[in-house]
Amino acid sequence: MNEEQVKVPILEMKGITKRFPGVLANDHAEIELFPGEVLALLGENGAGKSTLMNILIGLYRPDEGEIYVRGERVEIHSPRDAAALGIGMVHQNFKLVPTMTVAENIILGMTELPLVPHLEEVNRRIVEISDHYNLQVDPTAYIWQLSVGEQQRVEILKLIYRGANILILDEPTAVLTPQESRELGKIIKLMVSEGKSTIFITHKMDEVMAFSDWVRVLQHGKVVAVKRTADTNPQELARLMVGREVLFRLEKEDVTPGEVVLELQDVEARNNKGLPALRKISLQIRQGEILGIAGVAGNGQRELAEVVTGLRSVTAGKLLINGQDLTNRPPLEIIKAGVSHIPADRIGMGAVGNMPVADNLAMKGYRNPPFSTGEMLHPRRILEFARRMIDVFRIATPTPQTYIKFLSGGNIQKAILAREIDACEGLLVAVYPSRGLDVGATEAVRKRLLEQRAQGRAVLLISEELDELMTVADKIAVLYEGRIMGIVPSSEADIETLGLMMAGVTPTE
Repeated sequence: MNEEQVKVPILEMKGITKRFPGVLANDHAEIELFPGEVLALLGENGAGKSTLMNILIGLYRPDEGEIYVRGERVEIHSPRDAAALGIGMVHQNFKLVPTMTVAENIILGMTELPLVPHLEEVNRRIVEISDHYNLQVDPTAYIWQLSVGEQQRVEILKLIYRGANILILDEPTAVLTPQESRELGKIIKLMVSEGKSTIFITHKMDEVMAFSDWVRVLQHGKVVAVKRTADTNPQELARLMVGREVLFRLEKEDVTPGEVVLELQDVEARNNKGLPALRKISLQIRQGEILGIAGVAGNGQRELAEVVTGLRSVTAGKLLINGQDLTNRPPLEIIKAGVSHIPADRIGMGAVGNMPVADNLAMKGYRNPPFSTGEMLHPRRILEFARRMIDVFRIATPTPQTYIKFLSGGNIQKAILAREIDACEGLLVAVYPSRGLDVGATEAVRKRLLEQRAQGRAVLLISEELDELMTVADKIAVLYEGRIMGIVPSSEADIETLGLMMAGVTPTE
């Protein structure tokens, strides 16, 4: 590293300041990136990490500051300018067109290609890159047919295909399982060995320690600490991020499970491609019980959540909630049965970007008092409720009337959590609830889930974080190709066994 530091940095951001109405997103932030270096950016949700990188990629213009690439000052007015400088970014919220294929998305906007691109050659090149980096995606598949994890791979492939040598990864493993995360780590190391440099934003301390060479910590838009990764530890980094000690393990109260809240009986369902996604799924969740679902992305987790919440029809079997047969009933009927849903896709399904935070928080209860009387809404009551939720869940927003699309990804997730947990009357379906949250917010989410359990509610927790499942859940079911490979008490589970089951290996006695 010392030899590299005497060289000219491949990238410098000096004195970067960016203001939005009511928010100072970046406050004279400084970044240095050297050739062959992996730099981790840490900070609480809303600390300014994504804004800083959006400036580097040309989506925002800084109010103050300078950017240097390979020692030369540059002006980056658009993503096209960034791409010409070899800078590419995988965003937290994917920049993909759902109705186009993988190959079409990857080459979209590439002016150097013929007017009518040779898609066979494009597909061949995508397969070649996929094989080299172990990012397996069908180039002819439509984006809407892919799981969230597969869409993430498309974004990474797009960068590599376009020849970026400064890669920015914003929460790159948020949609990946532990195994996929390890594979991404190998990909990062391979890219670095090939002369590329990487900045990645993450909240996962194990990834910081495993992948990065240096760490920069942001608070309120400022860089408050620069650490060589080898000279720090997760506890110190967490303290620097949130300003207090963070518990990495939580204590679960002893709770005696009550009546069955959710029961699936031999449920079968198809995915968006019309292929079998769930195969004879049978499970039960009782009052005061959390059932965790583990599995590699694309093995039926999405379809399971959608079946339980009425968003996907079953082709066989039964869905029972509190003993009532609600098989293939509409979502509103499921909601009225006391079911809340924290979806995997917080932007596309969990929130309405062009509505204020307050209205998003009231979306579950606006039909009923105190938010409405008959057909008349009561805005003041909605605003009072929103202020309370913003305070309790520590949602960083300038005002309750701010459009939710202007919040950071983590704060959008907090708003969804607040709405769904407040509305829950029996069953909470939580799909990746801590995805994209900083360590302090993740700790708070897990405490909230345990509070739901203590209050006698049933929780279906779908998560790619095995440590989260082992910490929070009472039992863990592993999905593989739409089948339950086994259900084990979390107290008896270990990562190795769960990992084998996720790979389709049946546990032996």
